[in-house]
Amino acid sequence: MKRLLLLALLAGCGEPKLDLAEGKALYDLHCASCHGLKLEGQPNWQKRLANRKMPAPPHDETGHTWHHTDEVLFGITKRGLVPPYAPPGYPSDMPAFAGALSDDEIRAVLAYIKSHWKSPDVLAAREQMLRNARKQ
Repeated sequence: MKRLLLLALLAGCGEPKLDLAEGKALYDLHCASCHGLKLEGQPNWQKRLANRKMPAPPHDETGHTWHHTDEVLFGITKRGLVPPYAPPGYPSDMPAFAGALSDDEIRAVLAYIKSHWKSPDVLAAREQMLRNARKQ
């Protein structure tokens, strides 16, 4: 009986369940103006603009967001596109959200974005990328 109680208590000690509704609300407020309400990104997002900046990429499966580890996505969101996430002086409109969003809020936004990655091909490729990243 004690063993069952201990297992039940330990089962609740994992990662906290992130609130996708909160993530969506925060995404809509802080991210959608550049990355799109449907996570579609800006037009021609793969072509550098005249000001040398890249348009905001999509966060749906058509973009490259899913190619990055959770740690990199968290770092870019919190600190912006600065080293080690981009070369020094990289021209970007991506702001740092450290002063605007808490770490938990950033995680909720990222959980909302990741909830849109559903195709078996993307999920398999992402899992392989994450496995490879863990080996390094």
